[in-house]
Amino acid sequence: MATTIANLTAKADGSMEGVFATLRVNAPITLIPNNNKSREDAPDYRIVNKRTGFEIGAGWHRISQRSGEEYLSVKLEAPEIGVIFGNLAPAPGGDETKKVILWNNPQ
Repeated sequence: MATTIANLTAKADGSMEGVFATLRVNAPITLIPNNNKSREDAPDYRIVNKRTGFEIGAGWHRISQRSGEEYLSVKLEAPEIGVIFGNLAPAPGGDETKKVILWNNPQ
């Protein structure tokens, strides 16, 4: 079962802003497009804690093996949470500007 760990709003410049929240963390975040990638495997997005300005993660465009559709895979990392992997998905309700990051327990 997937768990929502962030609610985001897409902006006109391609960035997304919202809140990353778990039992231990409640942090305002921004996903910033990495338009100046230095390498092919560099992240497509940088994830920044808006309160501190620290980078806490990154996102990469991936292609689903099942559907062939593109999605954004994200990695968040901080001492209080360790490493969390998730995927960006449309938020319920049909508003195209609303997104969520979903975490699937790997166990």
